[in-house]
Amino acid sequence: MFFVLGEYRITGRGAAEIAASVEQAVGAGQLEPGQLLPPMRELADRLGVNPNTVAAAYRTLRERGVIETAGRRGSRVRPKPATTAREQLRVEVPPGGRDLSSGNPDPAVLPRLGPALAAAAERGDSRPVRYGDDPVDADLARLARAELDADNVPPGPLTVTSGSLDAIERVLTAHLRPGDTVAVEDPGWGSALDLVPALGLHLAPVGVDDEGPRADDLRRALESGARAVIVTDRAQNPTGASVTATRARALRAVLRDHPGTLLVEDDHGHGIVDLPLHPLAGVTRHWAFVRSAAKAYGPDLRLAVLAGDPVTVDRVRGRQSLGPGWVSLLLQRAVAHLWASGAVDRAAVARAYGARRDALVDALAERGVTAHGRSGMNVWVPVPDETGAVARLLQGGWAVAPGARFRIASPQGVRITVSALTPRDIGGLADAVAAAVRPSPARVYG
Repeated sequence: MFFVLGEYRITGRGAAEIAASVEQAVGAGQLEPGQLLPPMRELADRLGVNPNTVAAAYRTLRERGVIETAGRRGSRVRPKPATTAREQLRVEVPPGGRDLSSGNPDPAVLPRLGPALAAAAERGDSRPVRYGDDPVDADLARLARAELDADNVPPGPLTVTSGSLDAIERVLTAHLRPGDTVAVEDPGWGSALDLVPALGLHLAPVGVDDEGPRADDLRRALESGARAVIVTDRAQNPTGASVTATRARALRAVLRDHPGTLLVEDDHGHGIVDLPLHPLAGVTRHWAFVRSAAKAYGPDLRLAVLAGDPVTVDRVRGRQSLGPGWVSLLLQRAVAHLWASGAVDRAAVARAYGARRDALVDALAERGVTAHGRSGMNVWVPVPDETGAVARLLQGGWAVAPGARFRIASPQGVRITVSALTPRDIGGLADAVAAAVRPSPARVYG
């Protein structure tokens, strides 16, 4: 049996088949974001199934982040369904154009992995890893714990995940259930904004300025029922915000009033930022602090260290053991070797990115354009029309990321990754941005 919705036929007899039919159509673009789905009883009649079967299918689709339900207003495809991730909002770089949209680190400042992998492999050859071995390399744990202690991250057990997003997903699923709400930065990391609804969770936007998430916005989100919050401590993507000591005190005060909140902190900027860390962990009962190796040592390492309270880390480890088991000890030992050997001059890398950011922000300011980039490798430029700005810059040979990849309700903008810029690029790029975005909007961007 089938039901025609526009040009697409919803099919299936069981809940799984009906859900798969809708999800496939959304992924293929045959059902568009915002499109209203038929009422459950109507679809059940047309398919010749029990309404409970359709209800189960819709519930599955909600939990997967494909649709949303608003009471009597019915169910519709989410504006940004999980099956059409924000990463699909890519800009095609024309031949000869410059790609400033990817968010990748500068390959020139990444370390050579060969020596580290060889050292890790030699150690593995002398004592092969076996099932039942400790899933965390002792040297990596020791180095990570020493740096966490130096940054005033509270004591707690450690584990290792396959990057920051893997850690965030595991922590959220360890504590939350479909239907719960997560407070997230807006604008914020597009992958996290996709992940949360894909887990069947709701997003509560929290505005961001140069000093980090706004405390009043976080308080409103928590008072409205948000059970968790994700905070980027430094090198916030896309704005470059970094939590200051003053803002950290304000955020801790809010969290102190909501001790049951699950706090997830992302410090992916470790190793490329020279601003001090002001962690929030320790105020709530359950917390996780995630430190990735991707930006400083290379995205393909796919490794992050996760510290947290005992319950959170134990749950993450337990679920990990039922899936991948552990993150390769070969990779863990390679990262430990990179850390211990000083393969990356972190201060020099931070200065290099800082010089490129500051040069672009200053050049834009000279042209009357407001821009933000306090830390990390990105600059955020508020614009009145991001589609037009992206198109005009693309015509000039500059590919930047549209703000739609990073926004929920915040004003429009574009993200410019500075890692590939040279001093010769700054003037021409600033001229192109100024021509593309005038008149420049106000300074508030979240």
